[in-house]
Amino acid sequence: MSGTLKIIAFAGSAREGSFNKKLVKLAARGASSEGLEVTYLDFRELPLPLFDEDLESREGLPENVLKLKSLLKEHQGFLISCPEYNSSITPLLKNAIDWASRPAPDEPGLACFRDKVAALTAASPGGLGGLRGLVHVRAILENIGVFVIPDQKAIPGAHEAFDEKGDLKDWKQQEAILAIGAKLARTVKKLHA
Repeated sequence: MSGTLKIIAFAGSAREGSFNKKLVKLAARGASSEGLEVTYLDFRELPLPLFDEDLESREGLPENVLKLKSLLKEHQGFLISCPEYNSSITPLLKNAIDWASRPAPDEPGLACFRDKVAALTAASPGGLGGLRGLVHVRAILENIGVFVIPDQKAIPGAHEAFDEKGDLKDWKQQEAILAIGAKLARTVKKLHA
């Protein structure tokens, strides 16, 4: 493959002080350390309507959906940090995946997801750190053609886990998150060698 290999990093949360935004930015540092270009996407800056097939039939894919699809297609890897809502995926992330899975005219099905690689992390104030939700995120992504690396990490007690700079206070957790970003980058490089 010619050109720069790229990873897009985003959280399944739009909240301003999101623990998962902090976590994915930290994991992105690990990916950058392997020499890949990393783009950070904040869904607060790219709002999407709720998926509605009638809306799509009447008006086509919304402008922000087309922007999202373009971003996803430009990147070979996805670095995702997702909170757990009621033991599952967040509505924001599921909605983004559902919209991005819709083909644009003359586009093959699931063009945003086929042959992509993803890494998953989570942070939550709860004791499991969002781990139960990652099971569903992994299943959805794998079913639409994304290879999700086995390594993942959930940070419990997230409300107390970060320092004022956005680093994790526990250096072992910090190293594990950086390592996941780095492993995603190395996997992308190997698959596109």
